[in-house]
Amino acid sequence: MLEAIFGSETRVKILNLLLLSPEKKYSLALLAKDLKLPLAALRRELKNLEKIGLIKAELVVLENVKKNNNQPYFSADTTAFLYEELRVLFIRAQILFSEKFVKDLKKICHPKFLALTGSLINYPQAQTDILLVGSIKRAPFLKLIAILEHDLGREVNFTIFSEKEFNYRRNVMDIFLYNIIEGKALILINDLKISIQS
Repeated sequence: MLEAIFGSETRVKILNLLLLSPEKKYSLALLAKDLKLPLAALRRELKNLEKIGLIKAELVVLENVKKNNNQPYFSADTTAFLYEELRVLFIRAQILFSEKFVKDLKKICHPKFLALTGSLINYPQAQTDILLVGSIKRAPFLKLIAILEHDLGREVNFTIFSEKEFNYRRNVMDIFLYNIIEGKALILINDLKISIQS
């Protein structure tokens, strides 16, 4: 969908990453690694996005590096005229992709609980993007994750618990689970009637 609007899958991947993590700065190498893009296409799109004012590049002097000591680090330009509107558009696109994911997920299993967190809702404190409780068929689930990753243009981290393990972790105040339950999450399925901050 966004590729049709912006005319380039590479451009969408870059904007998706930078607009949803405006506080972060990425080197060219890190962007290529995270987005799995060839350097030539990445350089071209970064130049185009910088030219129209949606992203900015800052030279950072790296210590203990003898050659190429000045490296540009890229981030969203939060002062850009359309920054907020574009950011909302990308957040809404993620929710649409997530709704499709839930619909397809229910065709292959019956999850008791499903929450989006982490990078999917701009909550980097969480160590996962999807928290799922229930009995899941791994092979079809991994296919759904691959489709979601393709739609979003980046890797999605997920955690699956059985209901027994989930309840045990809640009872012992597991820090991983606590950071999600007491932090921030978007609940899409909640047959366990768990209360989470939004």
